[in-house]
Amino acid sequence: MKRYVAAAALAGWVGLAIQQYLIFYSRWEAGASLLGGLINFFSFFTVLTNTLAAVVLSYALIRRDCAARRFFLAPSVSSGIAVSIVVVGLAYSLLLRHLWQPEGFQWIADELLHDVMPVLFVIYWCWSVPKGSLRLKHIGAWVIYPLIYFAYVLLRGDLLGQYQYPFIDVGTLGYPQVFVNAGGILAGFVLVALAVVGLDKLIKPRS
Repeated sequence: MKRYVAAAALAGWVGLAIQQYLIFYSRWEAGASLLGGLINFFSFFTVLTNTLAAVVLSYALIRRDCAARRFFLAPSVSSGIAVSIVVVGLAYSLLLRHLWQPEGFQWIADELLHDVMPVLFVIYWCWSVPKGSLRLKHIGAWVIYPLIYFAYVLLRGDLLGQYQYPFIDVGTLGYPQVFVNAGGILAGFVLVALAVVGLDKLIKPRS
C-alpha cells in the first residue's frame, strides 16, 4: 500500500506542477505578473483540493509524528477532502469537460487533477483511512470549505471582473442564476458527503 500512496501523491504533485507551469508560461508570454499567476493558480477549487489531497497522501508516507500530520490524517479531515475531490471530478465531468478540448500538457494536467486523483484518493480513503468515527455533524464542518471558496471567488470576480468557472460568472449569468448553480453544486456536495458517512459505517474497520 505504501507504494500505491507514493504513486498517488506523485500523480497529484505532477498534475499541480504541470498546471502551475502552464499558467506561469502563459503569463510570461503575455508579459503579465508571475505573482498574479500564482494567485490565480490557487484561486481554483480544483487546485486547492488537489493540493490538500496530495498533502494528505504525502503525510501518509511520513512516519515522523507532528501536529500537521495528525491533523491531515485525522479521519474527519481526510474524509472531508475525499468528498471535495469527488465533487471536483463530478463537477468537471458534468459542467466543464464539454466546453473545451485541452491538448498536450494541458490535457495531462486536466486528466491528473480531474479524473485520476479523485479515483486514487477515494481508493486511498477506502483502504487506509480509519473507519467508524464519522458522524452527520462532520458534514457541517466540511461544507465550510466550499462556502468560503464561493464567497472568495465572488469577491475576487467583483474586484477583477474574472470568474474562475463559467457557472459562477456573475457578469454573464447574473447573481440569481449563479446562486442557483452554486446551490446545486452544494447540494451535490452534501449528497457525496452523506455517501461518505454511510460508507464509513459500512466498511469494516481494519484491525
